[in-house]
Amino acid sequence: MKIPYGESNFKKVMTQGYTYIDKTDYIAKLEAAGSYHILLRPRRFGKSLFLSVLEHYYDIGYQADFDALFSTLYIGKHPTPLKSSYPVLFMEFSGIATEQGFEQLYEDFNREIANALQKFLSRYGYPESTLAGVEREPSPQSKMKYFFRVTAGQKILLLIDEYDHFANTILSQDLKLFHSIVGKGGFVRSFYETIKTATQRGIVDRLFITGVTPLMLDSLTSGFNIGKNLSFDKGFNTVMGFTKAEVAGLLQPLTETCQLDTDKLMADVTRWYNGYRFHAKAQETVYNANMVLYFIDNFDREECAYPKRMLDDNIASDYGKLMGLFKIGNPDENYAVLDELINTGEVVAQQQRKFDFDKGFDRDDFISLLAYMGFTSLRGENLSGEVFAIPNHVMQELYFQYFKVELERRNQISIPNRALEEAVAALALHNDIQPLVAEMARALQLLSNRDAIGMDEKHIKVLLLTLLYQSSVYFIQSEPEINRKYPDILLLERSPYKVGHQHLIELKYSKKSDGEKGWEAKRQEGITQVSGYLKLTGINALMKLSAWLVLTDGERVEAVHVETHPSK
Repeated sequence: MKIPYGESNFKKVMTQGYTYIDKTDYIAKLEAAGSYHILLRPRRFGKSLFLSVLEHYYDIGYQADFDALFSTLYIGKHPTPLKSSYPVLFMEFSGIATEQGFEQLYEDFNREIANALQKFLSRYGYPESTLAGVEREPSPQSKMKYFFRVTAGQKILLLIDEYDHFANTILSQDLKLFHSIVGKGGFVRSFYETIKTATQRGIVDRLFITGVTPLMLDSLTSGFNIGKNLSFDKGFNTVMGFTKAEVAGLLQPLTETCQLDTDKLMADVTRWYNGYRFHAKAQETVYNANMVLYFIDNFDREECAYPKRMLDDNIASDYGKLMGLFKIGNPDENYAVLDELINTGEVVAQQQRKFDFDKGFDRDDFISLLAYMGFTSLRGENLSGEVFAIPNHVMQELYFQYFKVELERRNQISIPNRALEEAVAALALHNDIQPLVAEMARALQLLSNRDAIGMDEKHIKVLLLTLLYQSSVYFIQSEPEINRKYPDILLLERSPYKVGHQHLIELKYSKKSDGEKGWEAKRQEGITQVSGYLKLTGINALMKLSAWLVLTDGERVEAVHVETHPSK
Protein backbone atom coordinates (compact mmCIF):
# COMPACT_ATOMS: atom_id res chain seq x y z
CA MET A 1 0.00 0.00 0.00
CA LYS A 2 1.50 3.31 -1.13
CA ILE A 3 0.65 6.11 1.27
CA PRO A 4 0.09 9.53 -0.35
CA TYR A 5 1.68 11.46 2.53
CA GLY A 6 2.53 14.94 1.26
CA GLU A 7 0.98 14.25 -2.15
CA SER A 8 -1.57 16.81 -3.31
CA ASN A 9 -1.71 15.98 -7.04
CA PHE A 10 -4.80 13.85 -7.60
CA LYS A 11 -3.66 12.51 -10.97
CA LYS A 12 -0.37 11.31 -9.51
CA VAL A 13 -2.17 9.64 -6.61
CA MET A 14 -4.58 7.79 -8.91
CA THR A 15 -2.11 6.79 -11.64
CA GLN A 16 0.87 5.80 -9.51
CA GLY A 17 -0.81 3.32 -7.22
CA TYR A 18 -1.33 5.43 -4.10
CA THR A 19 -4.16 4.73 -1.71
CA TYR A 20 -6.95 7.28 -2.05
CA ILE A 21 -9.80 7.79 0.41
CA ASP A 22 -12.79 8.52 -1.81
CA LYS A 23 -14.36 11.91 -1.02
CA THR A 24 -15.86 12.41 -4.46
CA ASP A 25 -19.46 11.98 -3.28
CA TYR A 26 -19.14 15.55 -1.99
CA ILE A 27 -18.84 16.93 -5.54
CA ALA A 28 -22.57 16.58 -6.21
CA LYS A 29 -23.29 18.01 -2.75
CA LEU A 30 -21.17 21.05 -3.58
CA GLU A 31 -23.04 21.61 -6.82
CA ALA A 32 -26.35 21.36 -4.97
CA ALA A 33 -25.12 23.89 -2.38
CA GLY A 34 -24.53 26.66 -4.92
CA SER A 35 -21.77 28.01 -7.12
CA TYR A 36 -19.37 30.02 -4.93
CA HIS A 37 -17.92 28.28 -1.89
CA ILE A 38 -15.41 28.89 0.90
CA LEU A 39 -14.19 26.05 3.10
CA LEU A 40 -11.82 26.56 6.05
CA ARG A 41 -9.97 23.70 7.76
CA PRO A 42 -6.80 23.44 9.91
CA ARG A 43 -3.39 23.04 8.29
CA ARG A 44 -2.49 19.73 6.65
CA PHE A 45 -6.07 18.50 6.56
CA GLY A 46 -6.25 17.46 2.89
CA LYS A 47 -7.47 20.74 1.39
CA SER A 48 -4.99 20.85 -1.51
CA LEU A 49 -5.69 17.27 -2.59
CA PHE A 50 -9.44 17.93 -2.54
CA LEU A 51 -8.95 21.00 -4.72
CA SER A 52 -6.89 18.88 -7.11
CA VAL A 53 -9.79 16.41 -7.29
CA LEU A 54 -12.11 19.25 -8.28
CA GLU A 55 -9.62 20.49 -10.86
CA HIS A 56 -9.32 17.11 -12.54
CA TYR A 57 -13.05 16.43 -12.38
CA TYR A 58 -14.19 19.71 -13.94
CA ASP A 59 -11.28 20.60 -16.25
CA ILE A 60 -12.18 20.13 -19.90
CA GLY A 61 -8.49 19.53 -20.54
CA TYR A 62 -8.63 16.28 -18.51
CA GLN A 63 -11.69 14.91 -20.30
CA ALA A 64 -9.70 12.13 -21.95
CA ASP A 65 -8.36 11.06 -18.53
CA PHE A 66 -11.75 10.97 -16.84
CA ASP A 67 -12.27 7.20 -16.84
CA ALA A 68 -8.69 6.46 -15.80
CA LEU A 69 -8.97 8.85 -12.86
CA PHE A 70 -12.55 8.44 -11.70
CA SER A 71 -14.01 5.14 -12.92
CA THR A 72 -13.41 3.38 -9.58
CA LEU A 73 -14.67 6.30 -7.48
CA TYR A 74 -18.17 7.32 -6.45
CA ILE A 75 -18.36 10.30 -8.79
CA GLY A 76 -17.13 8.23 -11.73
CA LYS A 77 -20.12 5.94 -11.25
CA HIS A 78 -22.48 8.86 -10.52
CA PRO A 79 -21.16 11.77 -12.63
CA THR A 80 -22.84 15.18 -12.65
CA PRO A 81 -23.72 17.04 -15.87
CA LEU A 82 -20.89 19.53 -15.17
CA LYS A 83 -18.05 16.99 -15.37
CA SER A 84 -15.22 17.94 -17.75
CA SER A 85 -16.98 21.16 -18.74
CA TYR A 86 -14.78 24.05 -17.54
CA PRO A 87 -11.47 25.69 -18.24
CA VAL A 88 -10.00 25.92 -14.74
CA LEU A 89 -8.07 28.86 -13.31
CA PHE A 90 -6.05 27.63 -10.33
CA MET A 91 -4.34 29.93 -7.81
CA GLU A 92 -2.55 29.29 -4.53
CA PHE A 93 -0.79 31.68 -2.17
CA SER A 94 1.41 29.54 0.08
CA GLY A 95 4.72 30.61 -1.49
CA ILE A 96 4.56 34.33 -0.78
CA ALA A 97 7.38 35.76 1.36
CA THR A 98 6.24 37.83 4.33
CA GLU A 99 9.49 38.81 6.03
CA GLN A 100 10.67 41.68 3.84
CA GLY A 101 7.83 44.16 4.06
CA PHE A 102 5.18 45.58 1.76
CA GLU A 103 7.22 45.91 -1.45
CA GLN A 104 8.37 42.27 -1.53
CA LEU A 105 4.93 41.06 -0.50
CA TYR A 106 3.26 43.03 -3.28
CA GLU A 107 5.79 41.82 -5.83
CA ASP A 108 5.32 38.18 -4.85
CA PHE A 109 1.53 38.44 -4.90
CA ASN A 110 1.65 40.15 -8.29
CA ARG A 111 3.95 37.42 -9.61
CA GLU A 112 1.69 34.60 -8.35
CA ILE A 113 -1.27 36.20 -10.11
CA ALA A 114 0.70 36.61 -13.36
CA ASN A 115 1.93 33.01 -13.28
CA ALA A 116 -1.57 31.60 -12.73
CA LEU A 117 -3.14 33.71 -15.50
CA GLN A 118 -0.39 32.96 -18.01
CA LYS A 119 -0.56 29.25 -17.26
CA PHE A 120 -4.32 29.32 -17.96
CA LEU A 121 -3.96 31.25 -21.21
CA SER A 122 -1.20 28.97 -22.43
CA ARG A 123 -3.02 25.77 -21.45
CA TYR A 124 -6.22 26.70 -23.26
CA GLY A 125 -4.60 27.91 -26.48
CA TYR A 126 -4.82 31.68 -26.21
CA PRO A 127 -2.38 33.68 -28.40
CA GLU A 128 1.09 34.40 -27.07
CA SER A 129 0.22 38.08 -27.19
CA THR A 130 -2.32 37.59 -24.37
CA LEU A 131 0.43 36.24 -22.10
CA ALA A 132 2.50 39.32 -22.85
CA GLY A 133 -0.56 41.45 -22.11
CA VAL A 134 -0.75 40.00 -18.61
CA GLU A 135 2.90 40.89 -18.08
CA ARG A 136 2.36 44.50 -19.13
CA GLU A 137 -0.36 45.11 -16.55
CA PRO A 138 1.24 46.69 -13.44
CA SER A 139 -0.98 45.46 -10.58
CA PRO A 140 -2.81 42.30 -9.48
CA GLN A 141 -6.11 44.09 -9.96
CA SER A 142 -5.30 45.30 -13.48
CA LYS A 143 -3.96 41.86 -14.44
CA MET A 144 -7.25 40.30 -13.37
CA LYS A 145 -9.30 42.91 -15.25
CA TYR A 146 -7.23 42.31 -18.38
CA PHE A 147 -7.62 38.53 -18.01
CA PHE A 148 -11.40 38.75 -17.69
CA ARG A 149 -11.58 40.99 -20.77
CA VAL A 150 -9.60 38.41 -22.74
CA THR A 151 -11.77 35.51 -21.52
CA ALA A 152 -15.12 37.29 -21.85
CA GLY A 153 -17.74 34.86 -23.14
CA GLN A 154 -16.15 31.90 -21.37
CA LYS A 155 -17.48 30.22 -18.24
CA ILE A 156 -14.56 29.55 -15.91
CA LEU A 157 -14.09 27.52 -12.73
CA LEU A 158 -11.82 29.40 -10.30
CA LEU A 159 -10.02 27.44 -7.56
CA ILE A 160 -8.02 29.27 -4.89
CA ASP A 161 -5.95 27.27 -2.40
CA GLU A 162 -4.51 28.68 0.85
CA TYR A 163 -6.17 32.05 0.28
CA ASP A 164 -5.04 33.29 3.71
CA HIS A 165 -1.63 31.64 4.05
CA PHE A 166 0.49 34.77 3.82
CA ALA A 167 -2.04 36.96 5.65
CA ASN A 168 -1.98 34.75 8.78
CA THR A 169 1.76 35.23 9.04
CA ILE A 170 1.58 38.99 8.42
CA LEU A 171 -1.12 39.49 11.04
CA SER A 172 1.04 37.86 13.72
CA GLN A 173 3.97 40.11 12.76
CA ASP A 174 2.57 43.49 11.71
CA LEU A 175 -1.08 44.49 12.22
CA LYS A 176 -0.58 47.78 10.35
CA LEU A 177 0.78 45.98 7.28
CA PHE A 178 -2.11 43.52 7.45
CA HIS A 179 -4.65 46.36 7.35
CA SER A 180 -2.83 48.05 4.48
CA ILE A 181 -3.11 45.01 2.20
CA VAL A 182 -6.52 43.57 3.11
CA GLY A 183 -8.37 46.72 4.21
CA LYS A 184 -10.27 49.15 2.05
CA GLY A 185 -8.08 50.16 -0.89
CA GLY A 186 -5.59 47.34 -0.21
CA PHE A 187 -4.39 45.26 -3.14
CA VAL A 188 -5.87 42.02 -1.76
CA ARG A 189 -9.35 43.52 -1.45
CA SER A 190 -9.05 45.05 -4.91
CA PHE A 191 -8.08 41.63 -6.27
CA TYR A 192 -11.26 40.05 -4.92
CA GLU A 193 -13.38 42.93 -6.19
CA THR A 194 -12.39 42.00 -9.74
CA ILE A 195 -13.51 38.41 -9.08
CA LYS A 196 -16.89 39.63 -7.86
CA THR A 197 -17.31 41.61 -11.07
CA ALA A 198 -16.42 38.51 -13.11
CA THR A 199 -19.10 36.45 -11.31
CA GLN A 200 -21.68 39.14 -12.08
CA ARG A 201 -20.74 39.03 -15.75
CA GLY A 202 -20.92 35.25 -15.83
CA ILE A 203 -17.23 34.66 -16.58
CA VAL A 204 -16.46 33.00 -13.22
CA ASP A 205 -19.28 30.46 -13.17
CA ARG A 206 -18.08 28.48 -10.14
CA LEU A 207 -15.61 29.21 -7.37
CA PHE A 208 -14.07 27.18 -4.54
CA ILE A 209 -11.71 28.74 -1.99
CA THR A 210 -9.81 27.01 0.84
CA GLY A 211 -7.92 28.40 3.82
CA VAL A 212 -7.33 28.00 7.53
CA THR A 213 -8.80 31.07 9.24
CA PRO A 214 -11.42 33.72 8.42
CA LEU A 215 -8.90 36.50 9.07
CA MET A 216 -9.30 37.72 5.49
CA LEU A 217 -12.96 36.88 5.01
CA ASP A 218 -13.98 40.45 5.77
CA SER A 219 -11.65 41.59 2.98
CA LEU A 220 -12.77 38.83 0.67
CA THR A 221 -16.51 39.03 1.27
CA SER A 222 -16.67 42.82 1.40
CA GLY A 223 -15.59 42.84 -2.20
CA PHE A 224 -17.07 39.44 -2.97
CA ASN A 225 -20.25 39.05 -0.95
CA ILE A 226 -21.90 36.10 -2.68
CA GLY A 227 -19.58 33.33 -1.49
CA LYS A 228 -21.14 30.67 0.76
CA ASN A 229 -19.02 29.60 3.73
CA LEU A 230 -19.42 25.83 4.15
CA SER A 231 -16.92 25.56 7.02
CA PHE A 232 -19.65 25.01 9.64
CA ASP A 233 -22.16 23.19 7.47
CA LYS A 234 -23.11 19.93 9.21
CA GLY A 235 -23.34 18.15 5.87
CA PHE A 236 -19.69 18.92 5.11
CA ASN A 237 -18.25 17.97 8.52
CA THR A 238 -16.24 15.06 7.04
CA VAL A 239 -15.53 16.47 3.56
CA MET A 240 -11.83 16.70 4.56
CA GLY A 241 -9.98 14.63 7.09
CA PHE A 242 -10.73 10.96 7.75
CA THR A 243 -13.61 9.21 9.47
CA LYS A 244 -13.09 6.35 11.92
CA ALA A 245 -14.07 3.79 9.28
CA GLU A 246 -11.64 5.29 6.77
CA VAL A 247 -8.78 5.21 9.30
CA ALA A 248 -9.59 1.61 10.24
CA GLY A 249 -9.24 0.63 6.59
CA LEU A 250 -5.88 2.38 6.31
CA LEU A 251 -4.58 0.67 9.46
CA GLN A 252 -5.70 -2.84 8.52
CA PRO A 253 -2.52 -3.76 6.57
CA LEU A 254 -0.41 -2.81 9.63
CA THR A 255 -2.44 -5.02 11.96
CA GLU A 256 -2.16 -7.93 9.53
CA THR A 257 1.57 -7.52 8.82
CA CYS A 258 2.58 -7.02 12.45
CA GLN A 259 -0.22 -9.00 14.11
CA LEU A 260 -1.06 -5.97 16.23
CA ASP A 261 -3.99 -5.58 18.57
CA THR A 262 -6.44 -3.82 16.24
CA ASP A 263 -8.38 -2.13 19.03
CA LYS A 264 -5.24 -0.81 20.72
CA LEU A 265 -3.75 0.53 17.49
CA MET A 266 -7.01 2.26 16.63
CA ALA A 267 -7.28 3.68 20.16
CA ASP A 268 -3.72 5.05 20.00
CA VAL A 269 -4.21 6.70 16.59
CA THR A 270 -7.51 8.13 17.84
CA ARG A 271 -5.88 9.65 20.93
CA TRP A 272 -3.16 11.26 18.85
CA TYR A 273 -4.96 12.50 15.75
CA ASN A 274 -8.75 12.48 16.15
CA GLY A 275 -11.16 14.89 17.84
CA TYR A 276 -12.08 17.49 15.20
CA ARG A 277 -15.72 18.52 14.86
CA PHE A 278 -16.87 21.41 12.68
CA HIS A 279 -20.51 21.53 13.69
CA ALA A 280 -21.64 21.29 17.31
CA LYS A 281 -24.23 18.62 16.46
CA ALA A 282 -22.13 16.59 14.04
CA GLN A 283 -22.23 12.96 15.13
CA GLU A 284 -18.72 12.02 14.09
CA THR A 285 -15.36 13.52 14.92
CA VAL A 286 -12.69 13.69 12.22
CA TYR A 287 -9.02 12.64 12.11
CA ASN A 288 -6.37 14.99 10.72
CA ALA A 289 -5.66 13.30 7.39
CA ASN A 290 -2.00 14.19 7.00
CA MET A 291 -1.16 13.24 10.56
CA VAL A 292 -2.67 9.77 10.07
CA LEU A 293 -0.84 9.34 6.76
CA TYR A 294 2.41 10.43 8.40
CA PHE A 295 1.96 7.80 11.11
CA ILE A 296 1.34 5.00 8.60
CA ASP A 297 4.10 6.13 6.25
CA ASN A 298 6.66 6.27 9.08
CA PHE A 299 5.54 3.13 10.89
CA ASP A 300 8.51 0.79 11.25
CA ARG A 301 7.30 -2.40 9.58
CA GLU A 302 10.43 -4.36 10.40
CA GLU A 303 10.26 -3.62 14.12
CA CYS A 304 6.47 -3.21 14.12
CA ALA A 305 6.97 0.04 16.01
CA TYR A 306 5.37 3.48 15.96
CA PRO A 307 7.36 6.48 14.71
CA LYS A 308 9.52 8.03 17.45
CA ARG A 309 8.00 11.39 16.66
CA MET A 310 4.24 11.13 16.39
CA LEU A 311 4.05 14.50 14.63
CA ASP A 312 5.96 15.36 11.46
CA ASP A 313 8.47 18.18 11.98
CA ASN A 314 6.95 20.02 9.01
CA ILE A 315 3.49 19.98 10.61
CA ALA A 316 4.93 21.00 13.98
CA SER A 317 6.67 23.89 12.25
CA ASP A 318 3.39 24.95 10.60
CA TYR A 319 1.60 25.03 13.91
CA GLY A 320 4.57 26.76 15.53
CA LYS A 321 4.19 29.60 13.04
CA LEU A 322 0.46 29.80 13.68
CA MET A 323 1.17 30.21 17.39
CA GLY A 324 2.41 33.69 16.53
CA LEU A 325 -1.28 34.53 16.15
CA PHE A 326 -1.65 34.06 19.92
CA LYS A 327 -0.21 37.55 20.29
CA ILE A 328 -3.15 39.19 18.49
CA GLY A 329 -5.31 41.37 20.73
CA ASN A 330 -4.57 41.25 24.45
CA PRO A 331 -1.75 38.73 25.11
CA ASP A 332 -2.59 38.52 28.83
CA GLU A 333 -6.23 37.63 28.12
CA ASN A 334 -5.10 35.09 25.52
CA TYR A 335 -2.69 33.60 28.04
CA ALA A 336 -5.58 33.27 30.50
CA VAL A 337 -7.52 31.28 27.87
CA LEU A 338 -4.54 28.97 27.35
CA ASP A 339 -4.26 28.54 31.11
CA GLU A 340 -7.97 27.65 31.34
CA LEU A 341 -7.70 25.16 28.48
CA ILE A 342 -4.71 23.43 30.01
CA ASN A 343 -6.27 23.35 33.48
CA THR A 344 -9.86 22.41 32.67
CA GLY A 345 -9.61 20.97 29.16
CA GLU A 346 -12.31 23.20 27.70
CA VAL A 347 -13.54 26.78 27.25
CA VAL A 348 -16.87 28.32 26.22
CA ALA A 349 -17.24 31.08 23.63
CA GLN A 350 -19.46 32.40 20.88
CA GLN A 351 -17.90 31.17 17.64
CA GLN A 352 -17.05 33.99 15.26
CA ARG A 353 -17.61 33.57 11.51
CA LYS A 354 -15.55 36.67 10.62
CA PHE A 355 -13.20 39.03 12.45
CA ASP A 356 -13.50 42.81 12.44
CA PHE A 357 -10.22 44.19 13.77
CA ASP A 358 -11.57 47.74 13.72
CA LYS A 359 -13.85 46.67 16.59
CA GLY A 360 -11.08 44.95 18.51
CA PHE A 361 -10.18 41.35 19.22
CA ASP A 362 -11.72 39.77 22.35
CA ARG A 363 -11.92 36.41 24.12
CA ASP A 364 -14.56 35.00 21.75
CA ASP A 365 -12.40 36.01 18.78
CA PHE A 366 -9.31 34.35 20.24
CA ILE A 367 -11.05 31.08 21.13
CA SER A 368 -12.66 31.00 17.68
CA LEU A 369 -9.24 31.54 16.11
CA LEU A 370 -7.85 28.59 18.08
CA ALA A 371 -10.64 26.42 16.67
CA TYR A 372 -10.00 27.48 13.07
CA MET A 373 -6.32 26.60 13.49
CA GLY A 374 -7.13 23.20 14.99
CA PHE A 375 -5.78 23.94 18.48
CA THR A 376 -9.31 23.42 19.82
CA SER A 377 -12.39 21.83 18.36
CA LEU A 378 -16.11 21.86 19.02
CA ARG A 379 -17.24 19.46 21.73
CA GLY A 380 -20.82 20.71 21.93
CA GLU A 381 -22.83 23.74 22.92
CA ASN A 382 -24.71 25.15 25.89
CA LEU A 383 -26.83 28.21 26.61
CA SER A 384 -23.81 30.52 26.82
CA GLY A 385 -22.11 29.42 23.60
CA GLU A 386 -20.09 26.67 21.98
CA VAL A 387 -17.88 24.39 24.08
CA PHE A 388 -14.33 24.01 22.74
CA ALA A 389 -11.80 21.39 23.86
CA ILE A 390 -8.25 20.37 22.99
CA PRO A 391 -8.91 17.72 20.31
CA ASN A 392 -6.08 15.25 20.78
CA HIS A 393 -2.67 14.42 22.22
CA VAL A 394 -0.74 16.12 19.41
CA MET A 395 -2.38 19.44 20.23
CA GLN A 396 -1.91 18.78 23.94
CA GLU A 397 1.83 18.41 23.39
CA LEU A 398 2.00 21.61 21.36
CA TYR A 399 0.09 23.50 24.03
CA PHE A 400 2.45 22.47 26.80
CA GLN A 401 5.52 23.17 24.69
CA TYR A 402 4.17 26.63 23.91
CA PHE A 403 3.10 27.12 27.53
CA LYS A 404 6.72 26.55 28.62
CA VAL A 405 7.95 29.15 26.12
CA GLU A 406 5.37 31.64 27.40
CA LEU A 407 6.19 30.83 31.02
CA GLU A 408 9.86 31.55 30.36
CA ARG A 409 9.17 34.68 28.33
CA ARG A 410 6.69 36.22 30.74
CA ASN A 411 8.89 35.58 33.76
CA GLN A 412 12.29 36.05 32.12
CA ILE A 413 13.51 32.64 33.24
CA SER A 414 15.03 29.62 31.53
CA ILE A 415 14.03 25.99 32.11
CA PRO A 416 16.59 23.84 30.24
CA ASN A 417 15.07 21.15 28.01
CA ARG A 418 18.11 18.88 28.15
CA ALA A 419 17.90 18.59 31.93
CA LEU A 420 14.20 17.71 31.64
CA GLU A 421 14.89 15.02 29.02
CA GLU A 422 17.54 13.48 31.27
CA ALA A 423 15.19 13.63 34.26
CA VAL A 424 12.45 11.76 32.38
CA ALA A 425 15.02 9.23 31.14
CA ALA A 426 16.10 8.57 34.76
CA LEU A 427 12.45 8.04 35.67
CA ALA A 428 11.87 5.71 32.73
CA LEU A 429 15.02 3.59 33.01
CA HIS A 430 15.96 3.64 36.68
CA ASN A 431 12.74 4.51 38.53
CA ASP A 432 14.60 7.55 39.84
CA ILE A 433 12.25 10.49 40.34
CA GLN A 434 14.75 12.74 42.12
CA PRO A 435 16.12 14.50 38.98
CA LEU A 436 12.55 15.42 38.04
CA VAL A 437 11.86 16.60 41.59
CA ALA A 438 15.00 18.75 41.44
CA GLU A 439 13.89 20.34 38.14
CA MET A 440 10.45 20.99 39.56
CA ALA A 441 11.93 22.61 42.69
CA ARG A 442 14.22 24.72 40.51
CA ALA A 443 11.30 25.92 38.36
CA LEU A 444 9.23 26.74 41.45
CA GLN A 445 12.12 28.72 42.90
CA LEU A 446 12.41 30.73 39.68
CA LEU A 447 8.68 31.44 39.78
CA SER A 448 8.36 31.99 43.52
CA ASN A 449 8.50 35.80 43.38
CA ARG A 450 6.26 36.17 40.36
CA ASP A 451 2.52 36.11 39.73
CA ALA A 452 2.37 33.95 36.59
CA ILE A 453 1.64 30.75 38.49
CA GLY A 454 -0.82 30.59 41.35
CA MET A 455 0.25 28.54 44.34
CA ASP A 456 -2.40 25.86 44.37
CA GLU A 457 -2.57 22.21 43.40
CA LYS A 458 -4.06 22.92 39.99
CA HIS A 459 -1.23 25.19 38.87
CA ILE A 460 1.43 22.96 40.40
CA LYS A 461 0.10 20.10 38.27
CA VAL A 462 0.23 22.29 35.15
CA LEU A 463 3.86 23.10 35.91
CA LEU A 464 4.78 19.42 36.31
CA LEU A 465 2.96 18.50 33.10
CA THR A 466 4.78 21.31 31.29
CA LEU A 467 8.10 19.82 32.40
CA LEU A 468 7.09 16.27 31.45
CA TYR A 469 5.85 17.26 27.98
CA GLN A 470 9.32 18.43 26.99
CA SER A 471 10.24 14.74 26.59
CA SER A 472 8.54 12.43 24.08
CA VAL A 473 9.31 9.16 25.91
CA TYR A 474 5.93 8.67 27.60
CA PHE A 475 2.31 8.86 26.57
CA ILE A 476 1.07 11.34 29.18
CA GLN A 477 -2.47 11.19 30.52
CA SER A 478 -3.77 13.96 32.77
CA GLU A 479 -6.63 12.97 35.06
CA PRO A 480 -7.75 9.94 33.04
CA GLU A 481 -11.14 8.62 34.10
CA ILE A 482 -10.73 5.16 35.65
CA ASN A 483 -13.76 3.70 37.37
CA ARG A 484 -14.95 7.25 38.14
CA LYS A 485 -11.64 8.06 39.80
CA TYR A 486 -9.14 10.58 38.41
CA PRO A 487 -5.44 10.09 39.24
CA ASP A 488 -3.49 13.24 38.46
CA ILE A 489 -0.92 11.89 35.97
CA LEU A 490 -0.23 8.59 34.26
CA LEU A 491 3.04 8.09 32.35
CA LEU A 492 2.51 5.13 30.03
CA GLU A 493 4.95 3.31 27.79
CA ARG A 494 4.45 4.11 24.13
CA SER A 495 5.88 2.46 21.05
CA PRO A 496 8.72 2.55 19.95
CA TYR A 497 10.23 3.47 23.33
CA LYS A 498 11.01 0.71 25.81
CA VAL A 499 10.93 1.84 29.43
CA GLY A 500 11.67 0.01 32.64
CA HIS A 501 8.86 1.73 34.51
CA GLN A 502 5.45 3.27 33.99
CA HIS A 503 4.26 5.76 36.59
CA LEU A 504 1.25 7.06 38.46
CA ILE A 505 1.86 10.48 40.03
CA GLU A 506 -0.50 12.19 42.46
CA LEU A 507 0.15 15.81 43.48
CA LYS A 508 -0.62 17.48 46.78
CA TYR A 509 -0.13 21.12 47.74
CA SER A 510 0.44 22.08 51.35
CA LYS A 511 0.11 25.74 52.35
CA LYS A 512 3.17 27.13 54.10
CA SER A 513 0.90 28.64 56.72
CA ASP A 514 -0.19 25.13 57.77
CA GLY A 515 3.38 24.24 58.81
CA GLU A 516 4.73 20.75 59.39
CA LYS A 517 1.44 19.41 60.70
CA GLY A 518 -0.27 20.45 57.50
CA TRP A 519 2.56 18.93 55.46
CA GLU A 520 2.27 15.60 57.27
CA ALA A 521 -1.53 15.59 56.91
CA LYS A 522 -1.26 16.15 53.15
CA ARG A 523 1.34 13.39 52.90
CA GLN A 524 -0.93 10.88 54.62
CA GLU A 525 -3.93 12.02 52.58
CA GLY A 526 -1.96 11.59 49.37
CA ILE A 527 -0.57 8.16 50.26
CA THR A 528 -4.08 6.93 51.10
CA GLN A 529 -5.39 8.31 47.79
CA VAL A 530 -2.62 6.66 45.75
CA SER A 531 -3.13 3.35 47.55
CA GLY A 532 -6.80 3.52 46.56
CA TYR A 533 -5.93 4.15 42.92
CA LEU A 534 -3.66 1.11 42.90
CA LYS A 535 -6.65 -1.14 43.68
CA LEU A 536 -8.59 0.05 40.64
CA THR A 537 -9.10 -2.28 37.71
CA GLY A 538 -7.15 -0.69 34.88
CA ILE A 539 -4.46 0.58 37.27
CA ASN A 540 -3.56 -2.69 38.98
CA ALA A 541 -3.25 -4.34 35.58
CA LEU A 542 -0.46 -1.98 34.45
CA MET A 543 2.90 -3.70 34.29
CA LYS A 544 6.10 -2.13 35.62
CA LEU A 545 4.07 0.49 37.50
CA SER A 546 5.59 2.80 40.09
CA ALA A 547 3.28 5.01 42.12
CA TRP A 548 4.31 8.35 43.58
CA LEU A 549 3.01 11.12 45.75
CA VAL A 550 4.64 14.46 44.92
CA LEU A 551 4.15 16.97 47.74
CA THR A 552 5.06 20.68 47.60
CA ASP A 553 4.42 23.98 49.34
CA GLY A 554 5.50 26.00 46.32
CA GLU A 555 9.22 25.79 47.15
CA ARG A 556 10.03 22.50 48.85
CA VAL A 557 9.25 19.32 46.85
CA GLU A 558 9.13 15.81 48.29
CA ALA A 559 8.47 12.59 46.38
CA VAL A 560 7.07 9.58 48.26
CA HIS A 561 7.13 6.15 46.65
CA VAL A 562 3.93 4.18 47.33
CA GLU A 563 4.22 0.40 47.23
CA THR A 564 2.50 -1.38 44.35
CA HIS A 565 1.81 -5.10 44.05
CA PRO A 566 5.22 -6.90 44.10
CA SER A 567 4.47 -8.83 40.91
CA LYS A 568 3.97 -5.59 39.03
